[in-house]
Parts: sequence; C-alpha cells; structure tokens
Amino acid sequence: MKTRILKQLSAVTAGMALLATAACGAPAASTETTETTAAESAGFPLTMEHTMGTTTIDAVPKRVVALDPSYIDAALLLGADLVGYVQYRQDPKSPFAPYLGDVKDATKDSVNVGTLAEPNLEKILELEPDLIVSAKVRHEALYPQLSKIAPTIFSVSTGPTWKENVVFLGEALGKKAKAEELVKAYEERAQKVGAEILKKKPDATYSLVRFTGGDTARLYSSNSFIGEIMTDMKIPRPKDAPDSEKEIFVPLSAEQILQGDAGLVMVSAFTPPGAEGDKTRAQQEKFQSNPLWQRLTGEVKNVDDGTFLASVSIQGAHSVITDLAKHYGVDPQLP
Repeated sequence: MKTRILKQLSAVTAGMALLATAACGAPAASTETTETTAAESAGFPLTMEHTMGTTTIDAVPKRVVALDPSYIDAALLLGADLVGYVQYRQDPKSPFAPYLGDVKDATKDSVNVGTLAEPNLEKILELEPDLIVSAKVRHEALYPQLSKIAPTIFSVSTGPTWKENVVFLGEALGKKAKAEELVKAYEERAQKVGAEILKKKPDATYSLVRFTGGDTARLYSSNSFIGEIMTDMKIPRPKDAPDSEKEIFVPLSAEQILQGDAGLVMVSAFTPPGAEGDKTRAQQEKFQSNPLWQRLTGEVKNVDDGTFLASVSIQGAHSVITDLAKHYGVDPQLP
C-alpha cells in the first residue's frame, strides 16, 4: 500500500513549489481519563463535511499532521498527538513559538515535514498519520495526494476563521466540546481584560501598522486577527479610520501615515533573516523618518510580529491580551 502511494506521489514532487499557495511501564489510566477517552470515541466513525468535500475518520485520531501554523497551535491546544508539522519559524533550534509556552514534552517526537509552501509528501506518508489538517487557501492543489495518505480535512482559510478552526479540528479529534470551552474561555478573558482597560482609559483606541518591505505600510483592519481580538476586548479603532470588510489590511503610503493614528499605535515588522528582512527594515526607517510620523498623537508601541500578526491562534491571542494588559497596567490574569 505504502509503495503504491509513494509511486503516485513521486510524480508531483518535482513541481511541489508550484502546488502551494502564498508503552512499557506506563501508569494505569485513571477513571477520568478512561471516561474521557470513551466520550471522545463515541462519535466515531465520524464523517465530516469540509470545504473539499466529505471525509470519514474511522477512529479517534492518534497521529496528527498539521500543515498550517494555526492548526499546529490548535493541535497542541487540544492535546493532540502532533506527529508532523510544517516549519513556520526561522529558528531551527526553536521550531515552536514562544507564546506556546513549554511544549518540549508534547513535541519531542514531532517531525518537521517541510515548509508551509512545500510540505514533503513522502515524509508525511512515512509518519503514517490518521489525520491531516490544513486549509484550502494553503494547499488546495495538494488535497488529492494528501487524502490518499490519510483522512484529510481542510477549512477554507485560517486567518478570519481562526476561532472556528479550533472547533473544526476539535470535532475531528472527538474534542468538540473541549474546543468550544477553550474558545469561550478566551472570549470571556478578552472581554474582562478589555473592560478593565476601558475602565482605566475610557477613550482607548488602537491601530496596528505593519512593515513588510513593500512600497506601502499595512494598516490592519477590523477583519484581521488583531482586529478580532480587539473587537472581543471591545476596544475600538478610531472613528473614520480606514477599514476593510474583505481584506485584513489597508495599504498606507508614507503620505497617508497619519491615517494610522490612534490612542495606541502598535507597530510590527516582518524581518526574516537576509535580504527580505533588510528590505523591511529599510522601509520602516523610511516611514519613521518621515516628518508625518512625528505628528502621530498616539502612543507608539512596538509589538512582536510573530505573536500579534502571525500566530492566528488561541494561544497567540491570549499572549496579545497579556501584553496589552501589562501595557495598560491592568491585571493580565483575569479569567
């Protein structure tokens, strides 16, 4: 079976870049663990509808491969056995994001299966997963090959639907109720911390300006990851600030930078090693040396790009809330 699939996959390996888009001695199980496992198993076999069709998962997945960063985070959040993941950080010595906390034990046997743009199908096959998860926007062209390896489920996207995607993966793992509880707990914390911030600073508003090395900066919209977090915290964007219902950001030229003003102007920059990062730093220097930048009336706060922009996960959102709580001097531990 494996040999046959390998032969089927070999034809696509050369063009992979074009296919992607932008227990001996163990302690006895407790009664609670046994009951949880039984509850998770009750809904299987499970047939899930998703953006690519329907997929039947015969039993509770024990070996999960996640091909998108948000699903890597979601798998760890839900306690899945993450056997394979795509590289989504530049530091090979620390492949998992700091905002996840200590995940060494949970990931000690996890294998890097390539980059987000070019996951290695043969490596995925060798892991013998029983669930593969990604998004149509990421790997639509790879779905036929992935679905031959293991049951594969795709959401439409990962950004605007990040909370829904946690529940989507939770359903596939037999942990939908747990996923819903975790999303609800995040929303309750966001609202409570936001209320404390607004109690302390009733006129608080925010913007987030990001530099990525292009001709224009990016002013993130209410439809973005940070936009949804701030909506959950009930902290508004400035009245009449440029916004978009469809796109996650609005481009700003250097001459338009005052349109990014707010009570708190968060600033981030995508600075990977090499020429790409150098280009971003040059763009940021150009914008911030513009006399208009000096006319911003809000407090400017540099934020971590990997957390505030790229995380798109419950853990990342909690880290954003903690950072903002500390900035405003309110209790970051509010439930």
